[in-house]
Amino acid sequence: MNDEELLRYSRQIMLPELGFEGQQRLAQGHALIIGLGGLGSPVALYLAAAGVGRLTLVDDDQVDLSNLQRQVIHDSDSIGQAKVESAARRIAAINPACQTHTVPRRLDEEELGGLVQQANVVLDCSDNFATRFMVNRQCHAAHTPLVSGAAIRWEGQLAVFAYGEGEACYQCLYGEGGEEDLRCSQNGVAAPLVGIIGSLQALEALKLLSGAGEPLCNRLLIVDTLHPQWQTLKLRPDPACPVCGSR
Repeated sequence: MNDEELLRYSRQIMLPELGFEGQQRLAQGHALIIGLGGLGSPVALYLAAAGVGRLTLVDDDQVDLSNLQRQVIHDSDSIGQAKVESAARRIAAINPACQTHTVPRRLDEEELGGLVQQANVVLDCSDNFATRFMVNRQCHAAHTPLVSGAAIRWEGQLAVFAYGEGEACYQCLYGEGGEEDLRCSQNGVAAPLVGIIGSLQALEALKLLSGAGEPLCNRLLIVDTLHPQWQTLKLRPDPACPVCGSR
């Protein structure tokens, strides 16, 4: 690590739980980010700024004017561009040392599995159950830690799945996703909420990559920002879960 890098990351290196060794582990880390919208924006920005060495960005969408209220990695000049390219441009401006690989298309199960196996941590910032379940299946198969976030209206959720013995997976929590997907376009979302949840996702990823602190494993954090309330629930594995269950 050269003098410029020591200065750039000095405020993190000061943290005794992270230190120089933890910062080096971040530089060697590889994070896979699924979705570069409201959640993926702060995730990508903070992981790049914090010194994570490599980011793989996956999103098949283009930037739209209605995105700019909350998707802070994009700007007015990005309208019409692929979200992954817009995000990569912003990341390069924040930290040129961060390597980015962009995937501007929807992945099938096999291609996603290959990317998951290459990553040290996966951050699910998508907005539909089909994608979330597929990401969970591939992370479970590869034993790659998954940081999952969701936000709608004024409420958000956060969980970390490390797939340890006796721990729940994403599908244990949500079953078959019986209720319809809730999307911002139909239900609305408060702009700072996705910033809160996305920032917490980035924080959990930094802990996983650096070895600092205690990740939010086997717990679900529920945030209500309209009537300020934070709750943490213990998760239980489902023995009948088709992904991690014993049947």
